[in-house]
Amino acid sequence: MSTDAAIEITGLGKTYDTGHVALSNVSLSIRRGEIFALLGPNGAGKTTLIGIVCGIVRPSEGRVIADGFDIRRDYRRARATIGLVPQELATETFETVWAALRFSRGLFGKPHDPAFLEKLLRDLSLWDKRDAKIMTLSGGMKRRVLIAKALAHEPRILFLDEPTAGVDVELRRDMWRLVAGLRERGVTIILTTHYIEEAEQMADRIGVINHGKLLLVEDKDTLMRKLGRKQLTLSLAERMDAIPEALADLPLELARDGEALVYTFDSQGERTGIASLLRRLQEAGIGFRDLHTEESSLEEIFVNLLKAPR
Repeated sequence: MSTDAAIEITGLGKTYDTGHVALSNVSLSIRRGEIFALLGPNGAGKTTLIGIVCGIVRPSEGRVIADGFDIRRDYRRARATIGLVPQELATETFETVWAALRFSRGLFGKPHDPAFLEKLLRDLSLWDKRDAKIMTLSGGMKRRVLIAKALAHEPRILFLDEPTAGVDVELRRDMWRLVAGLRERGVTIILTTHYIEEAEQMADRIGVINHGKLLLVEDKDTLMRKLGRKQLTLSLAERMDAIPEALADLPLELARDGEALVYTFDSQGERTGIASLLRRLQEAGIGFRDLHTEESSLEEIFVNLLKAPR
């Protein structure tokens, strides 16, 4: 295992008794202290992968090393380094928030530390709910308790499985503020999310998984450069019903009911073709009032990747 890897996954596979292949030959190295976003549609294998690393799901094949410990041969020490925020809400309905955190911390052999737990609850806006039974809390507050429980034993690796799905804006903001602080302290964070703008904003690297196979792993900025496209939108001086035949060979589309032309180009190519485009528009007698460029979002890149043949 690389010394700078928090998690090393090699040849991981999971086939259920029904014959369903949830994961197929997944290999992945996650660096210490990074935020790694795992993207994929429902059923892609994200939760199965997290379940295996956290010791909840037994793999059919392959090996996982977490913080230097084999998750099968040295389960207890491996699991003690990991915090998990699952998608499901808390079930210990009759416990108080404070009791749940004390239990979670003690479960991993950590000494009682009221000051640490108080800070954790304050960071998650839960301090005034510390004596409340979990059954009395709202869905958003229960989600906060899940996060607090995952962090109670001070893990070095934190899994966030759709942590902000269906929660309010305030919790999402608190969540990402907490994540940023954890990262500064060297905690490795792996998240799955359907809010792709969150991955685009927070992640250092991105993996895309579909049908149990890892399609790619790339630094976010490199991925944007490699797969991103730029579009030049020209607001036309006069409305157009169709693109003239003289321009049919260009990657042009009509937009805004014929009031704009959109030209798509590779921003990393040797030539963008914009100079040639403007010249040919002039030759065709097509005028425009304004122009601006836009870059592909990560969501557009993600959708295009999933459309690619398997």
